[in-house]
Amino acid sequence: MTRRTVTDEDGAIYEFTPDLEAVATVESGAELTIETRDSLDGAVQIESDVIESVPAEVNAATGPIEIEGAEPGDALRVEIEDVRIAEDRGRVVSIDGFGLLDGREEIEAPRTRINHVADDGETIAFGDLEIPIDPVIGTIGVAPADESYTTLIPHDHGGNLDTTDVTTGTVAYFPVFQDGAMFAVGDCKAAMADGEMCGTGSEIACDIDVTLEVIDGGADDVDLERPLLETEDAWKTVASAETLEAACELANRDAIELLAAEHDFDATDAYLFSSLVGGLEISQVVDPLVTVRNAVPKAYLSSPF
Repeated sequence: MTRRTVTDEDGAIYEFTPDLEAVATVESGAELTIETRDSLDGAVQIESDVIESVPAEVNAATGPIEIEGAEPGDALRVEIEDVRIAEDRGRVVSIDGFGLLDGREEIEAPRTRINHVADDGETIAFGDLEIPIDPVIGTIGVAPADESYTTLIPHDHGGNLDTTDVTTGTVAYFPVFQDGAMFAVGDCKAAMADGEMCGTGSEIACDIDVTLEVIDGGADDVDLERPLLETEDAWKTVASAETLEAACELANRDAIELLAAEHDFDATDAYLFSSLVGGLEISQVVDPLVTVRNAVPKAYLSSPF
């Protein structure tokens, strides 16, 4: 199958809505290269460029892309084959009104640090320090069920998950809420730590190779309510909520359902087992909702599909 390219010039959204209009339509199984712009739309190029407040439009997501045959109740399988930086600099910023330590007297906002990419493409610079480039996709998802969410907000449809596992080699699964799924992706980082404490990673344009496949909910008994990640070693349920505790509870409940189905446990045994083999991980703590994941090693959980 020929790989098709979809660019942010074809279309990009700043809000996931139930009635998105596609900028491209592909068959299930399509192999795509998706070109994205940096989350600040090129507004920051040098360190004197600062962001005074969170822009009304931020985290442009290339798309939406309609996948033929996707219907509510299905799942969309997104194989992330490669994430490549596409410019010579990233930027990490503090913004007044945003970030884990927002309002602290010792924290200056706004401030910008440009992270130039080394000639070999392997590292970015923070002053005299070098940080390995490890690209991450920040915003990724599908059209939501009945409410709209800006691309700054994570929810059950995906959105601004800011999760370090959403990277090369991971397979992401999303519940399909609308015909065609309406997939969109952007807000990449050259590097980012779990938590994304200041509110950004090293924001950078990226090119992303993916394969998009519809998993038939009727045929395969798919019952996916929130994003699910498959890494080399684990399945990770992903949940977003107003508090860490609420997000942890949702991610644990989803993991329990998978473990119960795998091992024929009742809910209580699955809950007890999750406390032995699961592992809660913080994705981000700075967006309007916070995001966590619960990692279950593949030794205890085979494919849910």
